[in-house]
Amino acid sequence: MCGIAGTIDFSPGYREETARGTAEEMINRLRRRGPDQEGRYHAEHVSLAHTRLCVVDIEMGRQPMTARAGGHDVTLIYNGELYNTEDLRRELIGLGHRFRGHSDTEVLLASYLEWGERCPEKMNGIFAFSIWDGRKQTLFFARDRMGVKPFFYAASGDRFVFGSELKALLAHPDVRPRIDLRSVAELMLVGPGRTPGYGVFTDIDELRPGCCGTFSRDGLKLRAYWKLEDREHREDFTETVEHVRFLVTDAIRRQLVSDVPICTFLSGGLDSSIISTLAARELKERGERLRTFSVDYTDNARYFKPTAFQPNSDSDYIGIMQEFLDSEHRTVILSPEELADALFPAVDARDLPGMADVDSSLLLFCKEIKRHATVALSGECADEIFGGYPWFRDEKIRVQEGFPWAQSTLFRFGFLREELQERMDPQGYVMDLYSRTVESAPKDFAPTPLEKRMREMVKLNMDWFMQTLLDRKDRMSMYSGLEVRVPFCDHRIAEYLYSTPWEFKNYQGREKGLLRTAMEGVLPEVILWRKKSPYPKTWHTEYRRLVSERLRERIEDPSSPLLQLVRKEELERLLLSERPTPWYGQLMTTPQTIAYFLQLEYWMRKYRVEVRI
Repeated sequence: MCGIAGTIDFSPGYREETARGTAEEMINRLRRRGPDQEGRYHAEHVSLAHTRLCVVDIEMGRQPMTARAGGHDVTLIYNGELYNTEDLRRELIGLGHRFRGHSDTEVLLASYLEWGERCPEKMNGIFAFSIWDGRKQTLFFARDRMGVKPFFYAASGDRFVFGSELKALLAHPDVRPRIDLRSVAELMLVGPGRTPGYGVFTDIDELRPGCCGTFSRDGLKLRAYWKLEDREHREDFTETVEHVRFLVTDAIRRQLVSDVPICTFLSGGLDSSIISTLAARELKERGERLRTFSVDYTDNARYFKPTAFQPNSDSDYIGIMQEFLDSEHRTVILSPEELADALFPAVDARDLPGMADVDSSLLLFCKEIKRHATVALSGECADEIFGGYPWFRDEKIRVQEGFPWAQSTLFRFGFLREELQERMDPQGYVMDLYSRTVESAPKDFAPTPLEKRMREMVKLNMDWFMQTLLDRKDRMSMYSGLEVRVPFCDHRIAEYLYSTPWEFKNYQGREKGLLRTAMEGVLPEVILWRKKSPYPKTWHTEYRRLVSERLRERIEDPSSPLLQLVRKEELERLLLSERPTPWYGQLMTTPQTIAYFLQLEYWMRKYRVEVRI
């Protein structure tokens, strides 16, 4: 993976020297995403910057990559990976194109030259890219269907600034770290999630998944090139099982292409075990042994408390899988101090307050993995697509309006200063976001009220909860220059499963029963039918003590920027409380809520956030 950024400026005040300086600062801020190579492209009105993590065709895949078309330059910068590169290459060769190397970058550029702005429709992969067409004086840009790779932008009149991360845009002198009342609503009522397309800072937006656009002298134009559609499901259960087995196996196989060391995350759960098993088989055929990695926490066996969300710990199951795979395995053990100390670097990586130690643990985990591999495969997105989360299956939660992973709006609202509360309708804000998403869910072929609701649940999870996890995975991994691929995010799987009947997905009354059945004979039975357990977190009491002590110290400072938004007395009450309802998802209980406020305080201070309310 890589970092991309750039500026298109048609304004009368355009200065090439200024644009070049901004591009250099953008490169500085994105270097962790691409530590191996960097490149620049400058022409009148355009500056493009690229930092590269080398994975495929190290020499011939350098960027920016330029081709001549009709006597003019067409220049690409690209972050991502195409998984149908060879299919496209064969098709393009048949159409007369020739290639110097074997990188997907060269294939992507040729795809644009052949199919123009329709090229994203041809791609299977995770990507965000921009192409400057010198003849048309137009920037074309696109993002993958599922939103795995990020693309932020700021458009203002004759200027367009874009980048892989928020920090790259903030390198531009005209893009300020400002927040307004809507930003506060996002941070306090939705965070660590984000409204799709919204960049929290007032001047910044996000290109939504499955969308592309152009910027030219005629301004900014955006369009969706892909969206979920409801289709009639005509296959019986046996045929559906076979179809799912093919799609999952093919997605994993395609994502094992790499010229550098590759590994998998292994939790002992269903999703990571499927990926690791199929990866191990593929690598064995190449004469290679799979490397697997797990994360755990100091004294977690001593402090672990089973819950409805997390019924058991992972360690025993990891051991079963490691022996089954005969993998070269490492377990990374993190202490409470390490988790607390990494909260602020996690904000530096995400450019926003995030999922507290759920973020910082992944940041540290990826840092350790990077010492041994450059590419990893992980099991994100299976739960959103196959209906694995508890809120899919709990009938009481399922029928409630609102985001099922964040039933805490009034609790969150209570932290705000009174003058902010007076100007905000918390339930109205959240329910409007929820309702618009539900209404946009395609339900043309849903035969029953239950099937309609399950379509809505999938759309809610894919547009919201999944995006939060993909943000987390991209930023925490790329902070150490580790490329993490997510095979279950293959858009073909999402398209097929969207219209698959709920009784199939929930086969035998089990979460992801369809996926489990499709993998019979692939995994050990004890793993195949293990009850779902989420990403592991620390249960150590020392972690809460540390984050509480640090937040208390911050809010004792009357100049703390956090106190511009929240009431000190409510934070003090939080430090003494034990709230059973999570702040967000399954993992952010009271210690993580405290840590979220600690991250928010750091973010406002570090980024010099300007509050314009």
